[in-house]
Amino acid sequence: MSLPIRNVAIIAHVDHGKTTLVDALLKQSGIFREGEEVPDCVMDSNPLERERGITILSKNTAVRYKDTLINIVDTPGHADFGGEVERVLGMVDGCLLIVDANEGPMPQTRFVLKKALEKGLRPIVVVNKIDRPQADPHGAVDKVLDLFLELGADDDQCDFPYLFASGLAGFATKDLEEQGKDATKDLEVQGKDMQPLFEEVLEHVPPPVGDPSKPLQLQVTTLDYSEYLGRIAIGRIHNGTIQSGQQAALVVESGEIIKGKVSKLMGFEGLRRVDLQEASAGQIVAIAGFAAANIGETITCPEQPKALPPIKVDEPTLQMTFSVNDSPFAGKEGSYVTSRQLRDRLWRELETNVALRIEETDSPDKFLVSGRGELHLGILIETMRREGYEFQVSQPQVIYREINGQPCEPFESLVLDVPKQLVGGCIDRLGERRGEMQNMCVGTNRTQLDFAIPARGLIGFRGDFMRLTRGQGIMNHSFLEYRSLVGEIEARRNGVIIAFEEGIATFYALKNAEDRGSFFIKPGTKVYKGMIIGEHNRPQDLDLNVCKTKQLTNIRSSTGDELVQLQPPVDMSLERALEYIGSDELVEITPESVRLRKMRTKKLAKR
Repeated sequence: MSLPIRNVAIIAHVDHGKTTLVDALLKQSGIFREGEEVPDCVMDSNPLERERGITILSKNTAVRYKDTLINIVDTPGHADFGGEVERVLGMVDGCLLIVDANEGPMPQTRFVLKKALEKGLRPIVVVNKIDRPQADPHGAVDKVLDLFLELGADDDQCDFPYLFASGLAGFATKDLEEQGKDATKDLEVQGKDMQPLFEEVLEHVPPPVGDPSKPLQLQVTTLDYSEYLGRIAIGRIHNGTIQSGQQAALVVESGEIIKGKVSKLMGFEGLRRVDLQEASAGQIVAIAGFAAANIGETITCPEQPKALPPIKVDEPTLQMTFSVNDSPFAGKEGSYVTSRQLRDRLWRELETNVALRIEETDSPDKFLVSGRGELHLGILIETMRREGYEFQVSQPQVIYREINGQPCEPFESLVLDVPKQLVGGCIDRLGERRGEMQNMCVGTNRTQLDFAIPARGLIGFRGDFMRLTRGQGIMNHSFLEYRSLVGEIEARRNGVIIAFEEGIATFYALKNAEDRGSFFIKPGTKVYKGMIIGEHNRPQDLDLNVCKTKQLTNIRSSTGDELVQLQPPVDMSLERALEYIGSDELVEITPESVRLRKMRTKKLAKR
């Protein structure tokens, strides 16, 4: 007899503690051996996820509680990975909405909650991080209710159950008041655990619907790969029963039916996959044996093949050109440098990245890649770079649409959290970028600003924002809607400094040119003609020879022994480079370097 099942997704704004909360659920469910060393954020297995502290790919796990199997899907919190969120919500019957007790609902909270409500799910709200200073748990609940009403939730959804929790400390409670004034301290002393959260899941998440006696229907929502098994399709069985070794059929997007055999059937238990002989409607399983399976397609019975409705995700809003690297340093640092290798890698990404779009161009060396935002595309670029690919990308451009005969552009909902004394500069700068203030919430020391702004107004703004707020500001944004085109937006104010010749940058040349602007390179960096090496402090571009060496003489200088220091270079990370470049510039990506360059050499002002 199979166990009762609950399928639940964890959704939240980025950095609201969702993955840490899953850690606590896993540790308290008893899936780890006693004494087993378990890393923090154990579900973030991707190296980029660990480095950035964000979830990029959805993950499946399962725990047992009171003889019930609870399948848990950890989803990304950033709107750029909305494709991951949308496809996994079709696998579950309920969700936990995690909200920071201090910050309350944020832009991505709105995004993920809207997707859950559209699916008809009734979220359980978990107010997390209640043990932090300045936490306002009850205020956060009120703000969540306002957000539910604003998003058009029905009466049943608005009557949501809620708990207070700390994923880091590993406890949850339904009522803070009964614990007295020092509620969070008392909870930790008394050794409270996550049991109330488990109980809420059993009570409020309905068991999965589906008829085991009907013909098999399993929709593929995630893909994995094994060197031994090949492609592995992960999804929920909507109807029917599946057995290891049975014959089945794959209904692909075009409607073609491909017959095959289930070579291996696996379920989830903790972080492991366990072999199954049989699974029925409602279970989330992994299947090997269908090498052609893609996301959204249906595995069904060959006698009565019937596809489920395809998974629908929001269309991309940003695009850039990926092309073969043709700089003077091309091919020196990468393992995969040809157009065929670049093309194969991009098309392979389409198999698992449902929010991505790739188009051929007139040139066989260039491909138009469209995604949900700069972070979405930036993660793809960084992943390819680490795999040994060498290529170059153009400035991100927003994707325009025609709606009711009117040209429209994507708008973003932008939330800034800044020190009170720096509010004016942020408002002025966003006004120049066509941002419209929607709300201002003034706190004791900090102010929260809500804006609606064209997506193209945000390109290059993050670096500007960090300078304006001296690194003290917090910025979050998510897709809002398409609106009519607004006017021109002022681009980067300053010109760039461009290397005049190929060679090695010298301390002498950089020191002499310090008054001309700030540099992205340090002495000893190899440069080539047309490479962008800094930002000019004037609007026009400047062509500069940074390879000049000091002329040696036999006359000793009276200041020759003085210690001369150079200003530290500006750290031009991949994300910052993508935001910084202009329409006539490129970012050269290699496994070892991120360089900025001009598309072509042109006459520039010489020093």
